[in-house]
Amino acid sequence: MNDFTRLTEDELMGLLQQDKLGAFREIYQRYWKKLYGDAYKRLKDKELCEEVVQEIFSNLWHKRHTLQINTTIGGYLHLAVLNQVVDQYRKQTIRAKHTEAFKLLSTETDTGTEDAIMLRDLTHTLETEISHLPDKCRSVFELSRKQYKSNKEIAQLLGISEKTVENQITKALKRLRMSLSHHLLLALATLLHKFF
Repeated sequence: MNDFTRLTEDELMGLLQQDKLGAFREIYQRYWKKLYGDAYKRLKDKELCEEVVQEIFSNLWHKRHTLQINTTIGGYLHLAVLNQVVDQYRKQTIRAKHTEAFKLLSTETDTGTEDAIMLRDLTHTLETEISHLPDKCRSVFELSRKQYKSNKEIAQLLGISEKTVENQITKALKRLRMSLSHHLLLALATLLHKFF
């Protein structure tokens, strides 16, 4: 079969799972420009957007045998772009926080330095724990807490119900509370030590 352009998404997906490179090329041709546009609207960085889209297609090829797509290929790829964009925002936020923490470290006094180190460690731990959340859970959490989107906006953006958004946020908060309880106790002990 040489003319993949006439095939439906389901047919292309079936052939992709059979390692047909032509099916992969057709999916790439159909969606590359749209995905790039979606990424560029949000990131405004040509090279970064190209990297994001290439990463998405690379993942599609590598996961082709195990991939379960419950929507259309286009819907799946669009969600992948949104997840990658959220990841890029998260990385930028981490870099900004580390830069700010470094500035604090270099200008504060001894107690300020101790506070800055603790803040940096806590921030790093929080970001690490967020990055370990499942993909959908992390995307919902970051859209809610970092981009200040409402549950309704998140549901529309990701094509899921508001109830699913609420469940994912609850799940994320529960996991983060459990993961960070040790750090919060340590911070509290340090604060109490300063005052007593």
